[in-house]
Amino acid sequence: MMFSMNRRFGLYGFLGLMVLALLAPNSVWAQAGGSAVPFLLIAPDARADGMGESGGALADDATAISWNPAGLAFQRGREASLTHSNWLPQFNQSDLFYEYLAGKMYMPEIGGTVAGSITYLNLGEFVRTENDPTPLDTWKAYEFAVTAGYATQVFEDLGVGLNLRYIRSSLAPFDVQGQGREGVANTFSFDIATMWRPTSLVLPFIGDIEDRFRFGLNISNIGPKVTYIDAAQADPLPTNLRVSLGFQILKSQYNNLTVAADFSRLLIRRYPEIKTYMYDSLGTITDSTVIDPHVDDLPKSLISTWEQDNVWKNFTIGGGFEYWYGSPRLIALRWGYFYEHPENGNRKFMTFGAGIRYSIFGFDFSYLSAVEENHPLGETLRFTLLVGEPE
Repeated sequence: MMFSMNRRFGLYGFLGLMVLALLAPNSVWAQAGGSAVPFLLIAPDARADGMGESGGALADDATAISWNPAGLAFQRGREASLTHSNWLPQFNQSDLFYEYLAGKMYMPEIGGTVAGSITYLNLGEFVRTENDPTPLDTWKAYEFAVTAGYATQVFEDLGVGLNLRYIRSSLAPFDVQGQGREGVANTFSFDIATMWRPTSLVLPFIGDIEDRFRFGLNISNIGPKVTYIDAAQADPLPTNLRVSLGFQILKSQYNNLTVAADFSRLLIRRYPEIKTYMYDSLGTITDSTVIDPHVDDLPKSLISTWEQDNVWKNFTIGGGFEYWYGSPRLIALRWGYFYEHPENGNRKFMTFGAGIRYSIFGFDFSYLSAVEENHPLGETLRFTLLVGEPE
């Protein structure tokens, strides 16, 4: 625990600690879960969220910096977008909210597109007490990340992208556990990605599907462990593999329908505590050995995570449809579904969304409908405003 156990935090503190646990895309008890700063994996925009969080193959706007920065390689022009969401609405806490700002600009003089984003999660106000209910002070907990990215086309149909990111997590800005250190962490990470968008693709029994298919691969949040108090208590970043597929089923002047799917998993290998005992002939314990719980460091974890039993249950699957009407695009309708294995967090929900474009302006919103009743993510709404010049 980051906080000393002899401190009680009151209602806001209790809710805040629950938030930290519930935000994790993999439960801390799951075999491959247990990362720090899981806010980095929150779906950053309403458009992809409305498709079951399947934005890796779309990646055709400024938010590609988060879904798959290689998607920026095929983009031209300039664009900025802002997303807002009240977070965990079932808690009815107005000070739990998520903000995301992204922008991109094509720069022919450097042969590619540059982009940036700011992700901010406000975790609310905490009340600190000692051994009685009398408040000693209050503080606000928050986390944010600032990302800069660059992408370029290495071939006509193949793009690559790279992100660099600064991360700050301020959970308790005071001395915790009497160790002379605050519950604040600063670190960095980077992403590497590629995207394949063939201009012509011949499939057996189907023929040439032209430029309707997309394939993306992104490994995000590669970096050192996050340390709040000391290195022994450090947790890994949510290093994440995302494999994305997209296909434009219908393509005409006024009607366009796209289906997309993302398969993602954390590249983390966590080992539980192991105790072994030695017994004499009478069954009395004579000796014991304890191996403390621990997590593999990078780059070892990129390999060891695949050595676990049934590694496929550690994948999450998000998929959905997007329909656009208009020439140029005018009105969009979206639907999606997200699935996570019961032993790996057990999130299951449907998403719905819509969007509109007019001139250089756009607006998207999404609604999350959790399968489980009273789930803290249920009824989550996201709103995205964007402005961008035509490409």
